[in-house]
Amino acid sequence: MNIMSEKLVTDAEAKKILEKRGKEGELKYEQKNALDELRKFIKIPNEKIEGLTQKLKKIEKLRERQIVVIANFLPQDKDDLRVILQKEYANFKEDEISLILETVKKAI
Repeated sequence: MNIMSEKLVTDAEAKKILEKRGKEGELKYEQKNALDELRKFIKIPNEKIEGLTQKLKKIEKLRERQIVVIANFLPQDKDDLRVILQKEYANFKEDEISLILETVKKAI
C-alpha cells in the first residue's frame, strides 16, 4: 500500500469517512474498532464541527493541527485550551484566547 497524501482530519470527519467506506465494502478489523469508538464519543454533527474549523481558521495564529485538536476536544475554559496549545499558549493574547473559547461555545 502506497501513501498518496496525508491530511489532518477531525474525529467527526474520520467517522464520516469510515461510515462511507463501510457502505462501499467491508471494513478491516482496525477500521471497525475505530468506527465503533468514534460512534461512542462523537455526539456533535459533522456539519457543526466543519463550521467550527472554518471559523477557527480565521484566527491567524492557530495552525491546522491546533484547529483539529480544538475541534476534537472542544475546550470549555482557559485551562482546557492551555493543555491543547501547550507551549504556544503564551504566544496568544487574552482577547485571542477569549475569541477561541467563544467560537467553540457558539459552535456547540
